[in-house]
Amino acid sequence: MSHPSIAEINAGFAARLRAGETLLGAIIALPCAEVAELFSRAGFDWLFIDTEHAPLDPLAAQSLLQAARCPCLVRVAAGAEALIKKALDIGAAGVVVPQVNSAAEAERIVRYCKYPPRGSRGVGIVRAQGYGLDFQEYVASANDNVIVMLQIEHIAAVANIESIVRVPGVDALMIGPYDLSGTMGKLGRVNDPEVEQAMETVRQACVAVGMKLGIFAASAEAMRPYIRKGYTLPIAGMDLMLLATAAKSMVQALK
Repeated sequence: MSHPSIAEINAGFAARLRAGETLLGAIIALPCAEVAELFSRAGFDWLFIDTEHAPLDPLAAQSLLQAARCPCLVRVAAGAEALIKKALDIGAAGVVVPQVNSAAEAERIVRYCKYPPRGSRGVGIVRAQGYGLDFQEYVASANDNVIVMLQIEHIAAVANIESIVRVPGVDALMIGPYDLSGTMGKLGRVNDPEVEQAMETVRQACVAVGMKLGIFAASAEAMRPYIRKGYTLPIAGMDLMLLATAAKSMVQALK
């Protein structure tokens, strides 16, 4: 029995995302293949592999991608060409790029994600194309199906949001409330009215052009209001936090 190629997996995920389906994700920070396998079997639609804050190198990230039974987006540490290229080459369905504050930055990142003539992504024999076995299929479809998600987590990005959402090739945005609050002099005060208004400004700009929007919340209760507001890429929970919460709950119940 043949398994679907990465190109086929990416095409299916891109179609669902662009159709506006609510696709539930979770953050994976542990360099443990079993965690990625377990979370995908639990029913998440996609996984968010974090190489920005978690101590995951490309080999560890690739192991998570190989174990997962659902599409994965890799959050790179920065919008550098080499980091984006590596994340896509190991087989990610797309990238999440932090701290994007202008349309010019967004345009540059899109170029890094696209093969010529639409961009400058380099070509190598890598996992994304089945180590060469699916080379033509992947290269022919990657420019259309690789997802580009940008993080809006600075007040400067909010100021520029009308132009950012109109950059061709950007598929989705993700609001980072904690970093955003910090750039507003209100670190951690994500429920402050001014922070909430900045987030609402981003949401409305996305609605105006049909841009898909994601956000992280640590619990189902915290996430439900965002889903009601139309966030179609909810990132609910993180492996480390869920493990810690479950362990603490067990200890409290028995001690």
